[in-house]
Amino acid sequence: MCSLNDNRGNSHKPEKFSVIDNRKVAPGHYRLTLKGPSIAREAKPGQFVMIYMPREHGHMLPRPFSIFRVDRQRDEFSIFFAIKGRGTELLARIAPGDVLKILGPLGKGFPPLPPKSLLVAGGMGIAPLVFLAASTTKPRTLIYGAPASGSLVCPPADLDLPGLTLVTATEDGSRGERGTAVDVLADLLPGFEAIFACGPRPLLEAVNLLRLQADIATWFSMEERMACGIGACLGCVVKTGSGYKRVCRDGPVFPAEEVFLSD
Repeated sequence: MCSLNDNRGNSHKPEKFSVIDNRKVAPGHYRLTLKGPSIAREAKPGQFVMIYMPREHGHMLPRPFSIFRVDRQRDEFSIFFAIKGRGTELLARIAPGDVLKILGPLGKGFPPLPPKSLLVAGGMGIAPLVFLAASTTKPRTLIYGAPASGSLVCPPADLDLPGLTLVTATEDGSRGERGTAVDVLADLLPGFEAIFACGPRPLLEAVNLLRLQADIATWFSMEERMACGIGACLGCVVKTGSGYKRVCRDGPVFPAEEVFLSD
């Protein structure tokens, strides 16, 4: 049986945290902030939490959410989510003062950002990369791509970080560069030393092809459905070069060479 404190700070069991703010930042998208000293002080970029809905909403499995931002001085942490089903619809109705049961921080996060790092986010893959971008003031570049300007929904204030160069890309050219985040990556890649990416599987596959050509260190945050978050249910496995691994327990961050084989 797995131990709940493997790879996840001091987390042993779900704790109850008070909601500070739950703000709609774009149609169907919310930024939820909670008072949570144990998570805010221990969380590392790339880790996630499992949120349990209150019992009055019926029996529901917990939902995984990347940790979006932390304020260690205030003992607060935030998640950024899109409404995609009943669970997130209910989460959008949570109000300040409500209490949520949460397990975390969970999983393995990103390594520290080296100089000349490129962060690549597709859609809601922006969530763990904002926390990563905020973890340092070293010069780094974040490519944020979406089909159209209306899908670039991350709150602008969370992207206004010291030393960060933000490059937006839209497939229809409605904001920033015309094309995908990978198109921009291909143009910017020379001169950078590492890539950190999160987004839909096709984006990661395209990033992987570029990193193989450039022979550059790369890490991916994998997006998979989860039921438990602790490795017990085996519902989030991905194929790797050393067999199947659980995204919740062995990831969600993996070196690219582990999850995408060069042959």
